[in-house]
Amino acid sequence: MKISLAEDQIAFILGETGTLAVSRTLGRSFFLETEEEEVVLFTGEDDLLVASSFGKGEAAERGLRCTIFQIRELEAPLIVLPKGHPASARLKTVISIGPLTRLSCRISPGTHPEQDVLCGSEEMDGIVVRACPGGADIEGFSGQVRVEKL
Repeated sequence: MKISLAEDQIAFILGETGTLAVSRTLGRSFFLETEEEEVVLFTGEDDLLVASSFGKGEAAERGLRCTIFQIRELEAPLIVLPKGHPASARLKTVISIGPLTRLSCRISPGTHPEQDVLCGSEEMDGIVVRACPGGADIEGFSGQVRVEKL
């Protein structure tokens, strides 16, 4: 499923138990912080921010909108927790940045510095989000998608 995204838009992929939000990076750079190092993520104009929430409804969508705004507009760093960190179980949203994101329900939230894998709810497991000119291509999901202004 192809989704067209203007620079100021966000797409919500709406599931029964989880929600994804997708927005373009606009070619900006981002900082990824691990225990050992700081990595600069350089992105292309069409690369994507993909945020995952383990909830649904208005609160989950507001949280995802805020997460994307904080990372993209306020230049907040991405924080990667060490595996086994107790805060992992308390995270409500997680985010991935780049040209391709694969969703998995078999990883711990917030513990993967690789930006091509993202924790999601069981129903989102296996979804692939690929950047394409002016938007995103979503594979493995046939449910409801809504695009709105960020």
